[in-house]
Amino acid sequence: MNKPSADNIARVLTEALPYIQRFTGKTIVIKYGGNAMTDELLKSSFARDVVLLKQVGINPVIVHGGGPQIGQLLEQLGKESKFVQGMRVTDSETMDVVQMVLGGLVNKQIVTMINQHGGRAIGLTGKDGGMIRARKLEIKNDSPEPQPSEIIDLGHVGEVSSIDPDIINMLDQGDFIPVIAPIGVGEDGAAYNINADLVAGKIASVLQAEKLMLLTDTPGVLDQSGTLLTGLSAGKIKELISDGTIHGGMLPKINCALDAVQSGVKTAHIIDGRVQHAVLLELLTDKGVGTLLKG
Repeated sequence: MNKPSADNIARVLTEALPYIQRFTGKTIVIKYGGNAMTDELLKSSFARDVVLLKQVGINPVIVHGGGPQIGQLLEQLGKESKFVQGMRVTDSETMDVVQMVLGGLVNKQIVTMINQHGGRAIGLTGKDGGMIRARKLEIKNDSPEPQPSEIIDLGHVGEVSSIDPDIINMLDQGDFIPVIAPIGVGEDGAAYNINADLVAGKIASVLQAEKLMLLTDTPGVLDQSGTLLTGLSAGKIKELISDGTIHGGMLPKINCALDAVQSGVKTAHIIDGRVQHAVLLELLTDKGVGTLLKG
């Protein structure tokens, strides 16, 4: 190894040290999705990141999505996917597929991947131990036409009513890594599919996590000229929403992150999951790879 490479490695390690010291014993909730879940190199780097965090005394909690995988299986079964305001209409038959894909196939693939890299991951859905209590999500027709407000029935699409963190805390204390599929259970015992960003945010809030990290397929929050913004306060975020800088698909993510930091999570991060080792780079280096939000 030549000297510049050795110097660079030493610099990276020493830069990481104060962050490791600061976050040892703390909980980091990570929403895992997008390209990071489908690209083989990114999947491997994510698993190694998570194992390394646990090894140095940080407690990662993983919440994952799986929309494309659900759509693919529905297509194979000859069932059309329908969306309203970006949310999948989920009848009973579709909910069976959601549970098979999220709670089975995808969840166990992530668990296996982490374990192959030396971790001790355990896969769960929100139904396990009554961890995620859900209620049916009701949305109103957003048509601009003047008409009486209409409630749209999305079927088994839910929102979080409460989180019981006992099972997560028990796994953390046992040096396991929880991997959670965002499926909740209603008071009637029915299963509900819940947006993974929202579940991650609510879990982070209940655990009073040090950080919430949302992996995306974008660099983070960009200004009008395409420059990455970071270190954003709640006031600044509201300004960026008001002037249209934050819009479209970034809005629900930023609102989820904002809710988390206003509920006791120290910081939230919207990071570029297309970058190898994005979690480590954002957590343990000075520069990072995304947008940091603070309360």
